[in-house]
Amino acid sequence: MENLLFYLGFATLMAHELDAMTQAEWRLLFILNRLPDAIAEVAFVLVHIPLVAGLLWLTNHEAPAVRRWSRIAVALFLVIHAGLHKRLEHSALYTFDSELSRGLIYGGGVLGLLYLLTVFIASRRTLQLVTQETK
Repeated sequence: MENLLFYLGFATLMAHELDAMTQAEWRLLFILNRLPDAIAEVAFVLVHIPLVAGLLWLTNHEAPAVRRWSRIAVALFLVIHAGLHKRLEHSALYTFDSELSRGLIYGGGVLGLLYLLTVFIASRRTLQLVTQETK
């Protein structure tokens, strides 16, 4: 279940990034909003190549600790990302008003939160088992 929640959350984030292109999300981003649209749009797309490659590498890393903590970081980002979008809703440049946009943003946040809860619960159970075994 834990893996499924993570992969659904990650997929929701990637789908949101597709939607972000249609919504010109770069206009809301600190550095990119200072550039002309044509340049900011290209930069927005190109920066996602190393970003997504890095996230895929880290979240599927052969070292369990790297994989675990990078997945936790992505899940935390999904929750924070939803909060940031909520905060930006009243901006004149904010155009994520469709059900699809909101579903991807807030659905990703919910999936991230559910993933974090499953990780937390699994960690507590593991800790309890280890504690019982050492008694």
